[in-house]
Amino acid sequence: MIVQQTLMQLRHLKLDGMAHAFEEQLGLPSAQPLSFEDRFALLVEREHAYRDERRLKRLLGNARLKYSQASLEDLDTRTRRGLDQRLITTLAHGEWLTRGQSILITGPTGVGKTYLSCALLQKACRLGKTALYVRLPRVLEELKIARADGSHKRRLAQLAKLDVLALDDWGLTALESGAREDLLEIIDDRSDRRATIISAQLPIEHWHPWIGEPMTS
Repeated sequence: MIVQQTLMQLRHLKLDGMAHAFEEQLGLPSAQPLSFEDRFALLVEREHAYRDERRLKRLLGNARLKYSQASLEDLDTRTRRGLDQRLITTLAHGEWLTRGQSILITGPTGVGKTYLSCALLQKACRLGKTALYVRLPRVLEELKIARADGSHKRRLAQLAKLDVLALDDWGLTALESGAREDLLEIIDDRSDRRATIISAQLPIEHWHPWIGEPMTS
């Protein structure tokens, strides 16, 4: 009775990892000789790991990765795609996330721009950061709709709070006036504050004409 009551109380307190570990200990003869302190430490360790796993699962789910299995460890840097192994290793440490820096990925169709973006986001989630992958044309269309239903400011605020935002298919379609304003708002909200990944077929030297925003002095 005491064991069952303890398990119920652990689950009521949402200590599910600890409850699972406690049940395992009861069925393992090798756990019996351990001291109370050692057994309790194992319970706490399991609860900590359980919560980390749940948090990672939640972060990855919210990130909406196009390639859910993408990872920096699986990148093929041997092919001629212009990938620098030393740079990838540096990015894996995550300092660019803390500094709110941007990563620009350009190249023709099929070289793996989207996969690399998703791999970087997956790493960010593993480091405990909030992340989101979006196709730029789609998010701009969503913001256009949001203007009509009154959720525009809230949606922009959600994008601004993300630790890292990946904008894919940058420069793929022409920008309307409202879309240009939304894009500049997204970038301005995140500049020097939050990390952003931009992937595009359009070469960087053509970005300014595509945006069509007059330069200010």
